[in-house]
Amino acid sequence: MGIKVGIAGGIGSGKTIVCDVFKVLGIPIYNADLEAKLIMNKSDQVRKAIIAAFGDQAYQDGLLNREFLSAQVFNDADQLAKLNAIVHPAVIQAAEDWADAQTAPYSLKEASILFESGSYKKLDYTILVTAPVEIRIARVMQRDQVTREQVLARMNNQLPDEEKAKLADFVIINDGIKALIPQVMALHRQFQK
Repeated sequence: MGIKVGIAGGIGSGKTIVCDVFKVLGIPIYNADLEAKLIMNKSDQVRKAIIAAFGDQAYQDGLLNREFLSAQVFNDADQLAKLNAIVHPAVIQAAEDWADAQTAPYSLKEASILFESGSYKKLDYTILVTAPVEIRIARVMQRDQVTREQVLARMNNQLPDEEKAKLADFVIINDGIKALIPQVMALHRQFQK
């Protein structure tokens, strides 16, 4: 069991690209967002709790009805908090179990809401990937084929980078100007010591 490192970044920050560089270096990565989706489909306990909270429509043909659930929580902070209270503890526990089983000098937990969920407190170090807001908006508009307003609505659901930076141990700047690989390599060397 090595050092546990969390990596987060707001939508469009380029967190995935940074994780890809760590992956090339042979570092195991736990994608919490992906695992959350799997847990919502696989865990009987989570499924029962979601149905109890949101009704039978939350699942269709035995699988999570993502459109229905998204519509329930999108502009409703209370409903989102209710869903998070069901899903986050299961994902955090699964991530801990996974990290404990790793044999590399360190492992990464990639999570878009690492700081919002409080799961960063259970890690040895945290990395925040940042980029200027306009670059992030342009990236997401291009990637997801969505409007500027849709991107801003998603951004408004996340803690601002300024707040995350206060909680992060390290910051990687992914603005397309500052070279990314040297920043990753410096952290890689540090975590291997």
